[in-house]
Amino acid sequence: MWISLLLVTQWFSTTQAGGWCENAIDNCQKYGDDEPWTRCYEDSIGSCTLRSRVKTDFVVLLVNSSQEAEVSPTGDHRVYIPSSALKRSTRARSTAMVRLVVTVINSTYFERKGHASQFIPDQPVSLNGIVMGGWVLVVKAGHSPVQNLPEPIKLTFKHNKQVENGQCVFWKDLEDDKGTADWSKDGCETWNNGAEFICSCNHLSFFAVLVNPEISVDESEAMNLSYITYSGSALSIFLLIISLIIYIYLQRRRPEKAISVHLQLTGALLCLHLSFLLCSFWVWQLKDNEEDWVCQGLGLLLHWSLQATFSWTALEGFHLYLLLVRVFNIYVRRYLLKLSLVGWGLPTMIAVVCGILGVYGKYSLPSKDANVTSSTMQMCWISSQSQQRLLISYITTVAFPCLVILCNSCMLGLVVFKLWQVRAGSGGTGSSNSWKKMNKEKGIKLWKDCATVLGLSCMLGLPWVLLSTTYISILGIYIFTILNSLQGLFMFLWSVALIYKSRSDNNSLTRDPSSQKVMTTSFNN
Repeated sequence: MWISLLLVTQWFSTTQAGGWCENAIDNCQKYGDDEPWTRCYEDSIGSCTLRSRVKTDFVVLLVNSSQEAEVSPTGDHRVYIPSSALKRSTRARSTAMVRLVVTVINSTYFERKGHASQFIPDQPVSLNGIVMGGWVLVVKAGHSPVQNLPEPIKLTFKHNKQVENGQCVFWKDLEDDKGTADWSKDGCETWNNGAEFICSCNHLSFFAVLVNPEISVDESEAMNLSYITYSGSALSIFLLIISLIIYIYLQRRRPEKAISVHLQLTGALLCLHLSFLLCSFWVWQLKDNEEDWVCQGLGLLLHWSLQATFSWTALEGFHLYLLLVRVFNIYVRRYLLKLSLVGWGLPTMIAVVCGILGVYGKYSLPSKDANVTSSTMQMCWISSQSQQRLLISYITTVAFPCLVILCNSCMLGLVVFKLWQVRAGSGGTGSSNSWKKMNKEKGIKLWKDCATVLGLSCMLGLPWVLLSTTYISILGIYIFTILNSLQGLFMFLWSVALIYKSRSDNNSLTRDPSSQKVMTTSFNN
């Protein structure tokens, strides 16, 4: 009886003081959104009791505040706390004992759920990424918050050497009435020695390392990027119109299949930039939460133009394959008609199916501040309210472009290999003067080859590869925006180069009419 009474008394005192440490996180997770669960958890572990003394990932120590402390809750985590931080956690004399708690908890408890405002306003960049290892390191000392330390604490996170990009962050509760929170890097610095991430932070909190953090720009940067995009698209429209005129002129003077493919790609790019500007500017006329059939039609036009651009980019690579690999003995009946059925027919079929599903409408770009609704943050595209948006966006704007870029990259590699073969087989012997002349000619040919490869890279859509850099840094976003908004400039330069090539070929034919037989193949005819 006395034993039972003693156990009940111990259980009652334990639950009143803070409960079992093992149950702290589950109990705090039951709280609503009125108060962040992290505050409840910090209060609980400050006075909880360990039920199992062999629980190695939950360390509770009483340390002298005048001494430093070093704790390793797991083999992959280590914490060093200077004595100044321990003294800051207590208001007693310098030799007071401080309760130090260090543990790790699963990162799934820190998933954002249904909050509109998930970003920290005082940061120029908000970080989103994968928590390395799926574990969050918790450091708690004393009963008072420990912030603005003169001597920072050191946290060590071991990792495999394949991880290169990481950022030390902590979980920050926002001071608003919605109970929102997000990862923040304020007060933390990151070092990577190849095997460990070392975090130096001036406070105690919930710490983690975000691996490969995604970069999202704030409103001012989005405004700058919008100006660059609009200006580049307007310039591209002007240059694409000139390029169309040049290609039509070349096609009439010297009909070739390659020029016809260039002409079709230029038309698709012109539709893309025109529809983009129309979709971006028309949304200004719409009120909040308003949809109209014009915006839906413009969204369909923009989506169709994008698919047509990638389709004709793929056909550029296919035509290049025929010219390089299947040079002779090629005859395709109604070749241009079949290319047009693919280049224009496939995008039309995709756009019609998506239009029947009703996926087009006003699309809102993500913003750091949910209360800010800027015209630069919205456009007519695949509607944000559409249930099929993610699937359609993934198939048509991620999977299809990646496949096209992969195939065209192989074609570009084949071009480089063919050029190397031609230049390697053009060597010879002779006098010193002839060697100098030959080296000079090789240098000129090398520059021409580099210009050819660079021009083909733009024609084959390889600048879209830079989209991957937008997940690394703000600089990558700017480079990608500038290059892809100036696609019309690249097409214009390529058309001008073809004019000079046409004049050069005509001059060579005038001097040597027999060379026409070498230049003409059954495919070009």
